[in-house]
Amino acid sequence: MLSQVSSHPYDDLTPDRVLTALENLGFTCDARIYPLNSYENRVYQVGIEGAAPVVVKFYRPGRWSDAQILEEHQFARELQELEIPVAAAMQFADQGTLQQDGIFRFAVFPHLAGRAPELEDMDNLLTIGRYLGRVHLAGARTPFLHRDKLSVDGMAEQAREYLLAEGFIPEELLPAYESLSRNLIDRVNREMDAADQVSFLRIHGDCHLGNVLWHGGTPFFVDFDDAVMGPAVQDLWMMLSGDRDRRQGQLLELIEGYSDFFDFAPQELRLIESLRALRIIRYSGWLARRWQDPAFPRNFPWFNSVRYWSDHILELREQLAALDEEPLRLMA
Repeated sequence: MLSQVSSHPYDDLTPDRVLTALENLGFTCDARIYPLNSYENRVYQVGIEGAAPVVVKFYRPGRWSDAQILEEHQFARELQELEIPVAAAMQFADQGTLQQDGIFRFAVFPHLAGRAPELEDMDNLLTIGRYLGRVHLAGARTPFLHRDKLSVDGMAEQAREYLLAEGFIPEELLPAYESLSRNLIDRVNREMDAADQVSFLRIHGDCHLGNVLWHGGTPFFVDFDDAVMGPAVQDLWMMLSGDRDRRQGQLLELIEGYSDFFDFAPQELRLIESLRALRIIRYSGWLARRWQDPAFPRNFPWFNSVRYWSDHILELREQLAALDEEPLRLMA
């Protein structure tokens, strides 16, 4: 009788395996294990006897090379050594920061308590801006050698090609998706080309509110999994929300703090809506590529319905119109 083969690699990542991996590093686990809100990787908070809990992150097999993961770890450790509040992977004597358990590579992080920052308080934006300025000051010192460079191809072209090739778009919506996504990507390419002399540096890459923990008046930056070579504004625009006037005020506060440590290039402001467009297209492609992972249909049941694609096409149309608006300014 043939044994049943797992349908996805993460099916083999049982709680016992997680605990055993930590115990092999010298931890004495108390068997309390809580999955955290992560889908690309698998991340768990694990209780440790007589000590604070730790967070263990199991990287998705096949996504990053060892060299790319180690650059992520090194960047966070470099920031930590500069006393910038980040979650950096723990180092284990001769074993380093990246561990191996069969097909899984994993890293262990200190548990950081905190909540999402309240951006209604402009002083919080000022503080976040100061710390992001320090992150980018460090990020500009040397480049990544192995991690990706933010590009239209990597974020949007490949996602679009995958969605079309794998038949995710409903037939009746296919012409609208093909034309709108093509027009949007072409427009973003022109905007990126027109942004003169934009510097690329090491950045967090996915600096949304879910990756910033607020504790004791300080923002802690976590999850550098998407760290890339990219423009500084990529780490700033996701802090902005609401109507134009509100985003304008938020930007001024953010840049005031940021400029205490690092110079912001005003020409990058014209990239905000282009970067938003890339993120919109990439997100649908990401969901599609991960659809065979059982966690995705379970947690994103609304994806890949006619309603989803109708709303997505409307979002693309609205984003194309947003690219015609005047960029935000550094002066009120």
